Amino acid sequence: MADEEELKAKALEVARSAFAAARAGDLSALTAALEMGLPTTVRNERGDTLLMLAAYHGRHELVKLLLARRANPEQANDRGQTPLAGAVFKGDREMVDLLLAGGAKVDGADPEGRTALFFAAMFDRVELCELLIAKGADSTRHDRAGATPSDAARSMGAMHTAELLGARAKA
Repeated sequence: MADEEELKAKALEVARSAFAAARAGDLSALTAALEMGLPTTVRNERGDTLLMLAAYHGRHELVKLLLARRANPEQANDRGQTPLAGAVFKGDREMVDLLLAGGAKVDGADPEGRTALFFAAMFDRVELCELLIAKGADSTRHDRAGATPSDAARSMGAMHTAELLGARAKA
């Protein structure tokens, strides 16, 4: 029984160090944890995966590593947020490109029906709106409340993206 408890304690420590590495950008520590057998699907107390934390904190090399090890770019946290939505929220175009190339769905939605384009629109990220649309995002999609990305932009005072998306809807 003591061996089992020691093993559980060691596994928990490996997981904790991997989550710290994902936040800090420590490639060697994350690689070591993965080589010890830590699955890329491991989640913390908020449901965040290693990929979610690495993406949110702008750790490009770690995201490349995790995607190469088949981390699921669609695995949402307990709030329904995906790594792509986090990267859009942070305004990290390179991360958005990495996640889309790694299999993130451009129109993957949270429980409220909002896609990454909604978040790009709400935070007035014109360049990311253009990128997501170029990659196939539906600018006319409605969330569960019936709002479009353009509506979401206007509600947040994001006038540049509201104008961009409004012009697309009229075209």
